[in-house]
Amino acid sequence: MPESDKVIELAKRRGIFWPSYEIYGGVAGLYDIGPVGARIKNKIINTWRKIFVEENSEFVVEIETPMITPSKVLEASGHVENFTDPIVECTKCHKIYRADHLVEEMLKINVERLKPSELTSLISEKGLKCPSCGGDLGEVRSFNLLFATNIGPYSGTTGYLRPETAQGMFTSFKRVYEATRQRLPLGIAQVGRVARNEISPRQGLVRMREFTIMEVEFFIDPDDRNVPWLDRYYNEEFRVLFGDAKVKGLKPATMKVKEMIEEGLLVNPWMGFWMASASRFVQALGISKDSFYFEEKLPEERAHYSSQTFDQIVEIMGEKVEISGHAYRGNYDLSRHSKFSNEDLTVFKKFDQPRTVVKKTVIVNRDRFKDNPELQKEVMMLVSGKSPEQVEELLNKQVQVAGRPLSEFVRIMNREEKEHGIKFYPHVVEPSFGVERCLYLSVLSAYREKKDRVVLALPKDLAPYQVAVFPLLERDELIKKAREIYNLLSGKYEVLFDDAGSIGKRYARVDEIGVPYAVTVDPQTLSDDSVTIRDRDSWSQIRIKTSDLESVMDKLFSGQDFSMLTGEAKR
Repeated sequence: MPESDKVIELAKRRGIFWPSYEIYGGVAGLYDIGPVGARIKNKIINTWRKIFVEENSEFVVEIETPMITPSKVLEASGHVENFTDPIVECTKCHKIYRADHLVEEMLKINVERLKPSELTSLISEKGLKCPSCGGDLGEVRSFNLLFATNIGPYSGTTGYLRPETAQGMFTSFKRVYEATRQRLPLGIAQVGRVARNEISPRQGLVRMREFTIMEVEFFIDPDDRNVPWLDRYYNEEFRVLFGDAKVKGLKPATMKVKEMIEEGLLVNPWMGFWMASASRFVQALGISKDSFYFEEKLPEERAHYSSQTFDQIVEIMGEKVEISGHAYRGNYDLSRHSKFSNEDLTVFKKFDQPRTVVKKTVIVNRDRFKDNPELQKEVMMLVSGKSPEQVEELLNKQVQVAGRPLSEFVRIMNREEKEHGIKFYPHVVEPSFGVERCLYLSVLSAYREKKDRVVLALPKDLAPYQVAVFPLLERDELIKKAREIYNLLSGKYEVLFDDAGSIGKRYARVDEIGVPYAVTVDPQTLSDDSVTIRDRDSWSQIRIKTSDLESVMDKLFSGQDFSMLTGEAKR
């Protein structure tokens, strides 16, 4: 059995995750997160909040926006038009496949950049057939991944379940900007549920139809290259595969953030800041630095809104899984929403000193129209809504109106003006994580087989429980004492009490869900008030007085190695 299949089996058995609606046969792409998985998932979210929000509280805030999104919002964002995947249908059995995935699996090549027409040609040229029945495959077409719904009981009020949390943050930008003293940079963070009508969900929690996203939309002045907060990450290094190296078939290279910025490899220094934050976060999930890298997407691979994108790829158990995406969205989103909503979403930047600028102005000589209102109307229709530069272009082309040169009626004048500042659309850097993918990859990375048992070596901060307490035997006096210790520790730690079955089975159960330490009460406890502490990873044990239990646990959760405590206990 492949290792990933073993992890999925463990997840079902130990209450981490399993397919939703199992008793009805399940629905592809929908998963329940079990009681153990929910605890791990919440800790993953808390870890993300700590690194992405709390440690950056000077310029990052968190909000919550609705999952149901009016159609107009997603028309403005481009999702209604562009949020599509290619599908192909078998002409014989009528089974539908995600066309690019099907071609990649059958031909072992990357076709991410190909258009539907190109995929159709490739399928025809290579003679690809339906994997299920061997029938011919039809023409590849685009399928929109948005889940549509009606808002209220009336027709004409179409909405969608949001495919990302980003749009709620863009439409709320001006409110948040004004509530946070109108300063840039400004990060708006959100954790929330999203839905994508995936064609062929696969790999368990990797590709789902409903899941949780953790995103930051980080609004910046693109002309301000000063990033003092970057100091903490300037010498941070991780593996990156840039586009030019990718085209040449090279492997990811380890680089410092400082090098990437100085060599102009990042479109903006803030990209390095958030990639370094992501590097720290993924390592906090228990995934080693050697197991992930950032891969730059080529221009034809990027989303419609992005001018630079990196996928953070985790390589584990023979799988390559994208755990996060980092996109430089420019001013695409705010400018689009401003256009579609007719609301001004620009910000004003005040200059330190007023600037004198020369501006072109359109001057219309109205005296020329005193006796000819129809001519005036024609001229005004021609120049209205055009910039001075556009009108100047008409003049240079010697455009005529009613057989007379436009220059008879209109001229361009240069005027000096004092500017105290400018209005502009902030640019956006976006780091985005799928929570369930983080959960899956963290569990996958923590999976160990030791002798005939499974150990889930989760980082202590992600373990569903920090300590387990067991009475060795099902005797009333041992159970009573174990309950006392449970109550003692539960004031500070998350504690699991278990008195069912043999002690070996109980150790195995807590090992499989990743509990770092187990405290066992045995008959000796009743005579000398001592207990054993067992380490999950080494299976080593020490015996200490119950009066020292809290201080020992404090040391362990402060980072002290269990083997050092073993030496202290012997002394």
